[in-house]
This record gives sequence, C-alpha cells and structure tokens, in this order.
Amino acid sequence: MNKPITVLTRKGEEKLKAELNELRSVRRREVAEKIKVALSFGDLSENSEYDEAKNEQGIIESRIAEIEATLAHAQVIDDDDISTEKVGIGTTVKILDIEMNQEMEFKIIGTKEADINNGKMSDESPIGAAIMGKKVGDVVDVEAPVGVIQFKVLEIRKEDEE
Repeated sequence: MNKPITVLTRKGEEKLKAELNELRSVRRREVAEKIKVALSFGDLSENSEYDEAKNEQGIIESRIAEIEATLAHAQVIDDDDISTEKVGIGTTVKILDIEMNQEMEFKIIGTKEADINNGKMSDESPIGAAIMGKKVGDVVDVEAPVGVIQFKVLEIRKEDEE
C-alpha cells in the first residue's frame, strides 16, 4: 500500500526532525530507566510503575514510527518555491468573510503542521482547500454547517514562521 505524500514546510520538517531526535536520544533512555527501576520492585503482576513505564514506552515508540513514516513520505516545500501569485502551501493569506465583514489571516500549511490556534490552516480544511490556487481578488464559496460562506482573498504573501 502506498502511503500518501505529506506536504511540509522546511520549518515543519525541522520541527519533526528535532522531535524525533529528542524521542530517540532522551525520552527512550528516560523510559528505559523507569522500566529498569520498576523491575527492581519485583512482582510485575501488581507493579503499576512498570505498567505505566511500558505504556509510556509504547506511546513514544508509536510517535517515533509516525514521525519516521511522515518524514519518509514528505514533500518539503522550500521558501524559494513559494509563490505569492496564488494561494499555496507556505503562503500567508488574508481573507475577508464577506457576510460578516471580518478579516482573517492564516498561514496555509500541510495537514501535519496545522494549528489553527496559532494561525496555521491546513490546505485540506474546508477554507484552505477552497482558497488553494486562488489569486488576490478571487471570491470563493465554502460549504459550512450553517450554509455557504463567501470569502474574498485580500492578500497573499510569504513570511517566516515564528
């Protein structure tokens, strides 16, 4: 089965690599030490410290595998590849909710990096998907639970994250 390609910005790739390094070099060692200490307590049948450490180990190994798979199938978008002619991954977009007359600004990024609370919208979200490939001045309709919402693209630019 082919794993779908994950689109990442260069910063997103760097963050995942740093997390992977932390998990492999620090967290694995910490959990191994917890397991070793818990084993010294003896009877494993009633050893909650051992159970917790093994559970934590499973979570860490699962996250390591997830990051490795993401990086193995990632398409990294360099800042130089980002165009401000059209909305695309890596662009920061200012849009207007026409009905509410409310402006919003988001950085469009791949799903794995999405963090709407920090202004990072996935290219696969309803609004993100609707504005992908649009130019300044374009108006798009987005299907929402409350009905169709219209947005107008006001600005497209590149900028550094954080």
